[in-house]
Amino acid sequence: MQRIEGSMKVVGKYQDYFMQGVETLGKLLLERITADQNQTNFLLESYKTDEFTSQLDAILHVDVPFSFEEKLVLLLALTPSVKPGFIEDVMLKALPQGGEFIAIGGVKGQQHRGILPTGETAIYMLAGLDIRERLVHQEIFSSDAIFAIQGILQVAGAPPGEPNMSGLLQIDSDWLEKILMGKEASPVYSVEFPARKISTSMDWDDLVLHPQSNEQINDIQIWMSHHQKVLKDPTFGRRIKPGYRVLFYGNAGTGKTLTATLLGKKFNIPVYRIDLSQVVSKYIGETEKHIEQVFTRAERKNWVLFFDEADALFGKRTSVQSSNDKFANQEVSYLLQRIEDFNGLLILASNFKNNIDDAFLRRFHNVIHFPLPGVKERYKLWIQSMPSGMKAKKDIDWKQIAEKYEITGAEIVNVMYYSALKAYSRKNSILLKDDIYEGIKKELKKQDKTFSY
Repeated sequence: MQRIEGSMKVVGKYQDYFMQGVETLGKLLLERITADQNQTNFLLESYKTDEFTSQLDAILHVDVPFSFEEKLVLLLALTPSVKPGFIEDVMLKALPQGGEFIAIGGVKGQQHRGILPTGETAIYMLAGLDIRERLVHQEIFSSDAIFAIQGILQVAGAPPGEPNMSGLLQIDSDWLEKILMGKEASPVYSVEFPARKISTSMDWDDLVLHPQSNEQINDIQIWMSHHQKVLKDPTFGRRIKPGYRVLFYGNAGTGKTLTATLLGKKFNIPVYRIDLSQVVSKYIGETEKHIEQVFTRAERKNWVLFFDEADALFGKRTSVQSSNDKFANQEVSYLLQRIEDFNGLLILASNFKNNIDDAFLRRFHNVIHFPLPGVKERYKLWIQSMPSGMKAKKDIDWKQIAEKYEITGAEIVNVMYYSALKAYSRKNSILLKDDIYEGIKKELKKQDKTFSY
C-alpha cells in the first residue's frame, strides 16, 4: 500500500507536466508533417522554449545532462506508457481523410493495440526528411552516446533486411520505473537474470574476523575510496584496469557473504549475489548469455558483484575428453575474461582456495582467507550474539564454551536462536546452559562431529 501511495504521489506531482509535454510533442510532430506536406520550412529550435524545456526537465527529473533532442526522444519513448494512441492521434489530425505517411515510422504492437514509436519516428521528429540531418541525429543511438553508455534507451533490433531505425524505440525498464514512479527498480531474479540483491541490517561492529582478514578487507575499502583518483592519473592511469577482483575463501558461516554486504552498505553500493552452482546451464552458451546480462547491468549501475560457490565454474579445468569438456572450458575462459574486464568490485567466494584454478588465482588483486574463528573471536561472538532482551544464567561460562567448541559465527547465532526460543517457550527470558549445550550438539551433529560436555 505504501509503495502504491508513493507512486501515486510521483505520478500526481508530474501529471500536469506529462500532459503538457506530450501535448507539445504532438504539436511538434503535427507541424513537422504539415511542413513536409506543404514543402515549407520547419524549425525544431522554435520549440526550444523555456516553458517546454522546463516541462521536459520536470518529466525526466533525473540528474543526467541530456540535450534537448535527447529529452524529446525520451519523451517520445514514454508516450505508449503515458498516452496510448499518441501517434494515431497525430496522424488523424495530419490526415483526417486517412492515408499513410511512411516517414513517421511506427510499428503495431503484438499485444499493445496502438502504434509504437520506432527509431524512424524519433529521427523524423528531429530531422524530418533532410538526409544530412537524419544521419547527424542517428548518432543519438550510437554505442558511444549517453543512451547506450548508461543503458537508458535503444532502437531494438529490426527484422533482417529492414532498416536499422525501423526497430522499436525501447526504454530500459529500470529507467521507465525511475521516471514514472520516481524510484530505482531492483531487477527480479530469474533464469535470464540469475542474481539477487543482498543486504544486511548488521554493522561492521557485528563482524568478528581474524585480524589478518580485517587488514586485507581494509585494502578493499581503500580501493573503493580512492581508485578513481589513481585512474585519473595521466601517466599511471593508462597502465591499470579499473576493476578490483577479490577471492574470499573459507568454511561456510565464517563471514564471507556478510563482509560483501557490509562493503556495499558502507559505500552505498548495491550488492548482487550470483550462485554459480545454480547458474551453470545444460545448454551450451546459455550460462554466458545469462551472466552477461548481470555484468552489463552491474557496470552501468556500479554494483558490487558477489559470485558464490565459485568452485562450480572456476575450479580446476578438465582435460578435454569430450565435446562437453571442450565447451565447458570455453565457457570458463569466456567468464574469466569477462571478470577481468569488469570495471567494479567483484568478489568470488569459495570454501577452499585449492579448488580454484591456479591460472585464475593470479588474476586476483587480493586473496582473503576467512578462517574458523579462534578462541578470542568465538568469545566475542558468543557475547555479541546474545539477544539484548535476555539474560544468561550465571552458571554459563562463555570463555570455557569458546575454548572448547570450535564452531563458526553462523553456528553460534544458530545456537543462540535455539536457546532463545527455548527460553520463550518457558515464558521467561533466561538462557540456560543446558539449552546452549543442546544447541551446540545440534550444530556439531550436522557435521558428524561428536559432542562432549
